[in-house]
Amino acid sequence: MSGEYVMWRNPLNHTNRIFEELDREFSDAEQMLDRMFRTVKQPMHNLETFPYYYGYQITVGPDGKPRIREFGNAIPGSRGLMQQSAVRQPLVDTSYEEKDNSLTITAEMPGITKQDIKLEVADGLVTIHAEKGDKKYHTEIPVEDELDQDTAKATYTNGILELKIKSKRSPKPKAREIKID
Repeated sequence: MSGEYVMWRNPLNHTNRIFEELDREFSDAEQMLDRMFRTVKQPMHNLETFPYYYGYQITVGPDGKPRIREFGNAIPGSRGLMQQSAVRQPLVDTSYEEKDNSLTITAEMPGITKQDIKLEVADGLVTIHAEKGDKKYHTEIPVEDELDQDTAKATYTNGILELKIKSKRSPKPKAREIKID
């Protein structure tokens, strides 16, 4: 009877650890938001730079570990205070399409034109930079695959930049049925 109890308890312990880890992540995010709101409540010395915006995106990488990517024009500073930056990090989404072996990067950058954007792809890093008047965007996106720069195609419409580029990694082999003799 006690052996059954131990076997039953092990899966719960593993599940409890997962929930404890998630609870820690949410607690960290809550503390970060509290610091942000405390900063916004403080008197503004330069009202021309208002509003602040800050966000983060949580995804799970191929290794199963969560990845947090921040965006916005406010940077967490010392003592939990937010500092506004003149350069904004755009909200970026990446997706890999196995069917055509390509990576698509989408970035939201309103208020500029396609002539204001500079894109670079080199050594596992895609760099996006744009400037027009007081609108300044900059971000660097690490990529795990080696990319074929000759296949890169970018479009910019209604504040959305979309970059499609093929990966040099070989696509997964297709399944083949084998006849039995």
